[in-house]
Amino acid sequence: MRIEAVPGDLTTQDVDAVVNAANSTLLGGGGVDGALHAAAGPELLAACRELRRTTLPDGLPVGDAVATPAGRLPARWVIHTVGPDARAGQTDPALLRSCVTRSLDVAAELGARTVAFPAVSAGVYGWPAPAVAEAAATAVRGWAAAHPDAVDLVRFVLFSAPVLAAFETALAEH
Repeated sequence: MRIEAVPGDLTTQDVDAVVNAANSTLLGGGGVDGALHAAAGPELLAACRELRRTTLPDGLPVGDAVATPAGRLPARWVIHTVGPDARAGQTDPALLRSCVTRSLDVAAELGARTVAFPAVSAGVYGWPAPAVAEAAATAVRGWAAAHPDAVDLVRFVLFSAPVLAAFETALAEH
């Protein structure tokens, strides 16, 4: 598996699946979530509403993941994951790692070979970028070791230079 960190816009990634840093309602929000919903069009919100109506009436739990079609995005699927909110006391790095591993589990179930991630929880959820990067790098490496042929590429698409630098450092150390 190739793992990379690049600067860019998650909404423009030509990959099989993009990971959304969602909130538990799955009904849109700010940051990455808002950008993906805006770019994907109303189909994404409709798919999320259907999940809430059927299989996730109480929302998506922190650390879990679920997929929907990607609407108008270049990707085929959006994998929604809910990161831990450090401001609310959710400071266990295992929750961050779970966001990554569960997203990769869902990607593998879908047959997605290429997956693009944001820095889950590094925005309004208050996690420091180095901690997010370390948890993400550890999770991807561990998952790849257990599933060596499941996914070809994991790309971390990062909006700011400091977050990109944190991911480059974490990936270089692993």
